[in-house]
Amino acid sequence: MARLTTHATFPRRRALNGGTALRNSILAIDIGGTGLKATVIDASGGFLADRVRVETPIGAPPREIVRILADLAHQLPAYDCISVGFPGVVRNGIIKTAANLGHDGWIGYDLAVALREVLGCPVRVMNDADLQGLGAIGGEGVEIVITLGTGFGTGIYLNGSVGPHLELAHHPFRKGETYEEQLGNAARKDIGNERWNRRVSKAIVQLRELLHFDMLYIGGGNAKHLELEASADVKIVSNSAGLSGGAKLWANG
Repeated sequence: MARLTTHATFPRRRALNGGTALRNSILAIDIGGTGLKATVIDASGGFLADRVRVETPIGAPPREIVRILADLAHQLPAYDCISVGFPGVVRNGIIKTAANLGHDGWIGYDLAVALREVLGCPVRVMNDADLQGLGAIGGEGVEIVITLGTGFGTGIYLNGSVGPHLELAHHPFRKGETYEEQLGNAARKDIGNERWNRRVSKAIVQLRELLHFDMLYIGGGNAKHLELEASADVKIVSNSAGLSGGAKLWANG
């Protein structure tokens, strides 16, 4: 994807009308264990600009990540508000866990406030798998999203509404190891794609028995390595949902 670099042509945000964001365009940010990604989307989740991306500096303090995200924002067109997907538990914009970012400073960090102070407009933050699911689900019945990337993410939805975030990644899966230990990127590299695919298939069976989902969506950067048997209740989705799903955070104003 081409990178936008002309700051004078694309201001980072619109002027606010009476102090309230118009929310016609949204800066969508996806913080991952491998990459930091951003674009501007419309209210339906459609991309208004090419995505910009840099490698995630694992171990960097939160303030450094915020600075990099601000640099990415300056490469993009105007926006009214910000949606952020974060790889951990988030409550009211405050980070509770950040297992794959390698810095203890994330725990208790108010990412929503930090980005609002730097970029000057409203910010909403959600777990990245939950957010990706909002860009993928159909909105009927029990739907589950798993993301296969640096780690293992999950989101649960009932009739289109996101449920409480469960860190299934850190629950026991098989042979005394967690889902993340067995299905994360380090495991895939260690055992190879064929064995890793068999593990993913076993995880799907286990999740089906546990949650009785109507549809399971699989996203994340490692979804491209999947070779699963066809199933009517399992669908691989584009990784772009991790950005387009940000529109749903502002759907109700």
